[in-house]
This record gives sequence, C-alpha cells and structure tokens, in this order.
Amino acid sequence: MTITLIDSPVANVANIERALRTTGADVRLTRDAAVVRDARKIVLPGVGSFIAAMRWLEQTRIDDALRDAVSRGATLLGICVGHQALFESSSEMGTTRGLGLLTGHVRMLEGPLPVPQIGWNRVDVQRSVLFDGIENGTPFYFVHSYAATHVDSEIGRAHYGGPFTAAAQDGRVFGLQFHPEKSSVAGLRVLRNFVELRT
Repeated sequence: MTITLIDSPVANVANIERALRTTGADVRLTRDAAVVRDARKIVLPGVGSFIAAMRWLEQTRIDDALRDAVSRGATLLGICVGHQALFESSSEMGTTRGLGLLTGHVRMLEGPLPVPQIGWNRVDVQRSVLFDGIENGTPFYFVHSYAATHVDSEIGRAHYGGPFTAAAQDGRVFGLQFHPEKSSVAGLRVLRNFVELRT
C-alpha cells in the first residue's frame, strides 16, 4: 500500500517514514500539493508549533489539497501537531484556524502537572480499526502542551492533570496526539492498522 507522507519542515519525518516502512508501506514523500490532492492514503506529521505547521500548510496550499483529497474519499492520519491541525482551531498564542476536518478545538493542557507532557501515558481506547489488537490502557509516547478535549470524534482518551483526546476518528480522518513512531510495538501496530486499512 502506498502512503503519501507529507514532508513537513515542522515534523520528525524521517522517524515516521522509517516506522511506516517497517510496517510494509510503500512511502511516497512529498511537498507537492497536487500529489497530496490525488493521494488515496495520507499521513500528516507535525511537531512543535501549531501556528508554524498551519502557516506552512497554507503557504504550500497543502491545506486545501488535504481538504480536497478527503472530500474525494482519501484516508488521512494526523500525528501530534498534525493531529491537532485536523481540528477547527487552536488557542496556542491566540487563535489559529485549523483544517476543520474534525470538530473541536485545541487548548493548553490544564491541571497541576507541568507542561509539556513528555513520556509514556496509558490510553483508554474505543472500538476503531486503528486500535485493532491494542489492549485498553496500553501506554503510548506523548510530547505536547496542547490537546483537544471532549470531542465527539474521540476514540482514545488519556489523562494528564485531566482528560484529553489521545486519538480521534471521523470517517476516514484519523488523528493521534501521541507519537506512534516512538511508541514501540503498540505504536507500530497502530501504524500497520492504518497502512492495511482498505480504501
């Protein structure tokens, strides 16, 4: 299965590409909006700033290409800030508009614990093809200060000073707040489930 991996300058693309290839995927790395628009299965990675990630997507017109691809039936997986970008907006440094492919908003983690959250955290999973073979409470690796919370598309929840959305799905649009490429066997299983998902 060919996976179109968006070559974002604000992402750890090399590690994600390596993990995807480990699952048996044929990875096509691109910064070309036309390639993204015609893709059938897409991974949008991201780290760091929501604002920087969205600015780059808008400058390259990949934001519109992603919306077009999804409207044509493509399957999309957002990872970390790529996951956050799927939502309507983020409150990081003001309000920044997201892709609007998932309903909800991204806000700073609340509670007494220090942010960012860095490390392993257990995820309560709901039924989804993305979590086939994954036990409830399996730990995944997180690095983030912001997250969506209480969204209708939630398929995985974790707690860090309070509950937040660890994974989301609306139809063929999926998002992971954690880093599957850093989450050992369980993370690779999630990626394999995405790769093997029929389109």
